[in-house]
Amino acid sequence: MDTIYALATARGKAGVAVIRISGPHARAALSALGASEPPARRAALREIFWDGVLLDQALVLLFPKGASFTGEEVVELHLHGSPATVRAVLQALSEIDGLRMAEAGEFTRRALENETLDLAQVEGLSDLLEAETEAQRRQALQVLSGAIGERAEAWRAKLIRAAALLAATIDFADEEVPVDVTPEVLELLDEVASDLKAEADGVAVAERIRDGFEVAIVGAPNAGKSTLLNALAGREAAITSEYAGTTRDVIEVRMELHGLPVTVLDTAGLRETEDVVEGIGIDRARQRATDADLRVFLLSGPDDKPGLDPAPDDLIVHGKADLETWGDALAVSGKTGVGVGTLVSGITEVLETRAARAATMTRERHRLAVLSAITSVENARNQVIGAPDLAELAAEELNSAARALDSLVGRVDVEHILDEIFSSFCIGK
Repeated sequence: MDTIYALATARGKAGVAVIRISGPHARAALSALGASEPPARRAALREIFWDGVLLDQALVLLFPKGASFTGEEVVELHLHGSPATVRAVLQALSEIDGLRMAEAGEFTRRALENETLDLAQVEGLSDLLEAETEAQRRQALQVLSGAIGERAEAWRAKLIRAAALLAATIDFADEEVPVDVTPEVLELLDEVASDLKAEADGVAVAERIRDGFEVAIVGAPNAGKSTLLNALAGREAAITSEYAGTTRDVIEVRMELHGLPVTVLDTAGLRETEDVVEGIGIDRARQRATDADLRVFLLSGPDDKPGLDPAPDDLIVHGKADLETWGDALAVSGKTGVGVGTLVSGITEVLETRAARAATMTRERHRLAVLSAITSVENARNQVIGAPDLAELAAEELNSAARALDSLVGRVDVEHILDEIFSSFCIGK
């Protein structure tokens, strides 16, 4: 396998820049730069030379094969982070025989191939690199730590136990089996099916934590939706005026609420109109509001109606609290900020309640694998109950369920998705 190298930190001026070298010639590359090897996994100060010219004084780390991120021999050069220094060292590495520049995500792909990470952990690392909020960080770190692989292995062990019990009935097909294994097999299958169904139900919420919840502000024209959006965003994200129908398209503002990623949508005012352009905006508003995770209905008067049927968790809010009195009802003023904090708390409470139901698994790929396993487990259960003399069929269904779980961590049937996953990584990862 080639020895690869790349800048592992961001480009541009920095206090420190890290260049990573991975592969069988990593030690030789360090020697070619005129530096002696430090003790394994201990940082040591070394001078880096090329063609007799001092390039930098660097902290050097050496990770032996089997004890590195990629599973290969790895050398890290922690340089002074000037663009000139990084450029000079990369140029020197390019002239060393047996080395080449890494491709996007190649370090991580080698970690997968050398089994220092499973596929789910690779996805967790990708999510961690993209994490913008505390909830995203926690979720990605849980996946990177191997939580999906641990759960899949526990389910797989139960399926293997059930299959072994069924194999015993096959082996003793012409004799009397000492013990009826059916109750234990059914118990194992019921436990696995219950866990898998709970996991599948929570994937949608986990996806929302990764991609962001959508909260739509809905109401009649001139109800103060854009002013409220600006108050939530802390900036002039939407145009406001005293004229009804100013907002024609959906305006999106991404923000963080108590660690959760949230995109707030300002939608066109809902009303009957003969204006073709405004009508398109209203149709989009209705569709985005329907698809959103949560709706905030902003009412502008005592006789105002939401315009859409509210879901149980949706919030009904009275606007223009600086001009009107609404008693004990939740009221806000985007202009003065009255009630905005209370509204944010209400939104956060709803989303945090949903986030608590998040699964360990975070992607549609995970959900489909789990659903496939559920189908196979249920088929096996039906075979055990309905046709106990055909244990071979039940055992084959359990093998199918195990294969579906294996695909979660990349053991089988995932080659077609690897390029898509690694294309999102930077060169140095």
